[in-house]
Amino acid sequence: LLEVLDPEQNYAFSDHYLDVPYDLSKVLFITTANVLHTVPPALQDRMEVIEFPGYIEEEKVAIAKHFLIPRQLEQHGLEPGFLSFSDKALRRIIREYTYEAGVRNLERSIAQICRKTARRVAEGKRVRRQITPAALASYLGPPRYTELLADKEDEVGAAMGVAWTEAGGDIMPVEVSLMEGKGSLTLTGQMGDIMQESAQAALSYARSHAKELGIQGVDFDKVDIHIHVPEGAIPKDGPSAGVTMAVALISALTQRPVRHDVGMTGEITLRGRILPIGGVREKVMAAHRAGLRAFILPRKNEQDLEEIPRRIRKDMEFILVDRMEEVLPVALRDSAAPAPQKPQKKRGARKKAPEEGQEGQGDPHT
Repeated sequence: LLEVLDPEQNYAFSDHYLDVPYDLSKVLFITTANVLHTVPPALQDRMEVIEFPGYIEEEKVAIAKHFLIPRQLEQHGLEPGFLSFSDKALRRIIREYTYEAGVRNLERSIAQICRKTARRVAEGKRVRRQITPAALASYLGPPRYTELLADKEDEVGAAMGVAWTEAGGDIMPVEVSLMEGKGSLTLTGQMGDIMQESAQAALSYARSHAKELGIQGVDFDKVDIHIHVPEGAIPKDGPSAGVTMAVALISALTQRPVRHDVGMTGEITLRGRILPIGGVREKVMAAHRAGLRAFILPRKNEQDLEEIPRRIRKDMEFILVDRMEEVLPVALRDSAAPAPQKPQKKRGARKKAPEEGQEGQGDPHT
């Protein structure tokens, strides 16, 4: 491929099977890939990369109503408009029966509903013309995926982040627990190398600014810190969880609860600067679906808000920040928790029955 794509060489490309030179200098090559990290850098350097983001939920609903449903009705011998899908039913199919960036599995689910309806028509049985959320289980079975929702109460040491995945966006809670120990940092939840470095940066920022942050009576050399990102069966990586981990960490150290209705994203530096990240549209849509009402993001990502539907922008409050000092007054409550928990002593882990693991759905990039 290097010889084929390199304009300095492909004018005399030699086929090693036929041993005949070909002039490929005027040929336009188009290649596709799901991810870029598996493409060798030398090959990427000879190509122009054009990224196509996955569909958001509103786009999937529109595609289903205007294209997928009419096509499946025709293919199953049903008259146009024979079946009517409510918007709530389509959204539930998207959230609980599919997990994808495109609409392939969404069309399969619609086809399954049409197929069962066509069979009942052929048998002369009564059929349901209106597909509602309550009727989906009888056609598609129990939901395959469970959507995470935002917490209903403020909690200490738990902040709500968001992640970009191959299937769109998901919320990503971060939990921090303190224990008496020897000053170690434990990271769990299948964090990648970049995400682990973000956790280290968040801890270093909290330690170096302990006095300014109001962290009192904490000896970091005698406290073990455990940072966990739930859904441990799914690998996670990326730098933009730095702000979320810093907020959860500072909340645990100061016993100030984190607002449950605030989502956040952004990369953090040791000096507390907030750097821009990617996937803003998908992350904001995931935060809105989860019921979050405020969203903290880097100021340099302000132009990305233009890609978000106007209805979503009206429903949510966006807080643009440059430094952690601007994040904490928004994300944390002013008063400490009424009953602060002291660091707990480590105990021997109980032997737990093995649970059936879930297969990962793709690597979320936070």
